Amino acid sequence: MLEAKGLVTVEDLLAYAPFRYEDRTNVKTIAQLAPGEMATVIAEVKSARLAGFRKRNLGLFEAIFTDSSHQQLMGKWFHGGYLADRFTPGLRVALYGKVELDSYTGDLLIMHPEFEILSADDSEGEAALHTGRIVPIYEAAGKITTRVFRGLVHHILRSIEPLLDPLPTAIRERLKLPDRWTAIQALHFPESGSDVRLLNAFRSPAQWRLIFEEFFWLECGLSLKRAKARVQAGIAFELNDRVRERIKAMLPFKPTGAQKRVLKEIAEDMQAPHPMSRLLQGDVGSGKTLVAAEAAVIAIENGYQVAVLAPTEILAGQHFINFKNMFQKAGYVVVLLTGSATPREKAQLKKLMAAGLVHIGIGTHALIEEDVEWKNLGLAIVDEQHRFGVMQRLQLVSKAKNPDVLVMTATPIPRTLALTIYGDLDISVIDEMPPGRKPIQTKHVTEDEVERVYSFLKKQVMLGRQAYVVYPVIEESEVQAVKAAQQMHRHLSEIVFPDIRVGLLHGRLKTEEKETVMDEFRRGEVKILVSTTVIEVGVDVANATVMVIEQAERFGLAQLHQLRGRVGRGAEQSYCILVTSRLNDAGRERIRTMVDSNDGFYIAEMDLKLRGPGEFFGTKQSGLPALRIGNIIRDQDLLEIARSEAQAFITNPPSQEELRRAVSYIQQHWQRRYGLVQVG
Repeated sequence: MLEAKGLVTVEDLLAYAPFRYEDRTNVKTIAQLAPGEMATVIAEVKSARLAGFRKRNLGLFEAIFTDSSHQQLMGKWFHGGYLADRFTPGLRVALYGKVELDSYTGDLLIMHPEFEILSADDSEGEAALHTGRIVPIYEAAGKITTRVFRGLVHHILRSIEPLLDPLPTAIRERLKLPDRWTAIQALHFPESGSDVRLLNAFRSPAQWRLIFEEFFWLECGLSLKRAKARVQAGIAFELNDRVRERIKAMLPFKPTGAQKRVLKEIAEDMQAPHPMSRLLQGDVGSGKTLVAAEAAVIAIENGYQVAVLAPTEILAGQHFINFKNMFQKAGYVVVLLTGSATPREKAQLKKLMAAGLVHIGIGTHALIEEDVEWKNLGLAIVDEQHRFGVMQRLQLVSKAKNPDVLVMTATPIPRTLALTIYGDLDISVIDEMPPGRKPIQTKHVTEDEVERVYSFLKKQVMLGRQAYVVYPVIEESEVQAVKAAQQMHRHLSEIVFPDIRVGLLHGRLKTEEKETVMDEFRRGEVKILVSTTVIEVGVDVANATVMVIEQAERFGLAQLHQLRGRVGRGAEQSYCILVTSRLNDAGRERIRTMVDSNDGFYIAEMDLKLRGPGEFFGTKQSGLPALRIGNIIRDQDLLEIARSEAQAFITNPPSQEELRRAVSYIQQHWQRRYGLVQVG
């Protein structure tokens, strides 16, 4: 059971932090209790019964307790049927909770007290672990309760030698941190008089020290990994006048200052004789694809091939269309390799790639299959990296000898977080929108007001604009979403807008059909495009000014923001209309965030708060390190401090001996826990 929680060694157990603390120092006899106070009582069960409803699990469970003061105390638990077999008369129990007066009997009462069953052979010392002190509460592991954890940790702390402190002394002294052994003891069994509010906010000196230590080693590992990558031999691409001319020729408009800055960072990386590892972050519509295409030109003009890896077939298809349009004049060969291609098509494409006849290969996971070979892969572009695992990035890179890697994401990740998750990457941010764009106005309406939405749509179309109407793919069942979109398409084209051309786009259409619909929409022949979320990323039609999102409560914040980013790409005022049915609290919070803000980074912060890091990144895939006591959201300030300390330590260690010690410590303790980073 412990192993399932990742607790294999004694050290693992000592690092298993309580998730909260209870102040049970106020121990009283029943006779001393006063209504309104929080108190701990050690008493015996006098009688216990299931009262009221006879349904076993819904019952109100009542127990009467007594102690040496011969007074009585009542404990009540709703849904307490599970306690019926546990509270037998004569059993010693420690109870903790708020004392009240029972309005019926006038007896002293604690509703839903926390309790610990004290076995008959509990010595006073053992009982004192669970009462009469600030008590650590651990998350249970299977049948291993918080009480068992307390006993285990207490036993270990008593029976092992004090641990050596691995943190460099100079850092510990400068930050005035307690030593590790003191911190671990205080983490599990805080001294009486400790501030419980600080403990529950994870800001006691002991907790601060242990969170810092965890982040410090994580950041040291990432710094070492980056340093190692920087001395690897890579391709030094040449950036001469011919390449510059080629880049200028493909630019459809004047790049923004941010695009120029980011391209300069990428170009400098590509010229260096080491592999580039760079994360390109930019909000929806900021022009990341253009920058990636410019990087591709540098590689191709130097005689290399470019791979573009996308998480979904639809996104891969959109990149294919975009790159094909951009590179038509240049005469580059662009191909698309996805899982839905026939075996014969796949075989032909793979042959062309292996022979070096393809300049840019775009695809999904099919690109990293074992039999895909490149003649001369020089640049790998990975889009929406957070949907892939770190391993998939490595699989693509292993197709060549140290190619340059550009990772793109439109999911704005707060910088602190990005520097930790993608700690092995340098980060470029496009933080500026193309000029002349107005902020999108976002409105929320309920589904019974949808007629108003339709008349607004019609008005916009009459002004010469275009619009999207989007349906969610529900629980990954695309069939239902396609049906909803098809019905809506019929309803809108035949009944609501019989004189306006309405198009339909969904994932079940063949690639040619999708391309036809999108081309008609781009050319302005189709005025309203009904779609499932296939248009989430990469569709760029400047004349589209309205995005209607049906059943908006079914979407996550990131997805809503991505969809909204499909409009607002021209000079006209654009609108996003969120249509919802009944909302729960989380849904209301999401919709409010969207209406209040257009800032992708703010929205990502809110998304992270609402969903937590695991769900935000899809934990297994993200390469998000499995932290024990640190919490990337709660402890961002600490993470910043740890990062700067770690970078300073690795680049300028007090001595080579200290650096060697640190590296060996990381190798021993790091690999098993994170597996994410190899330190050599």
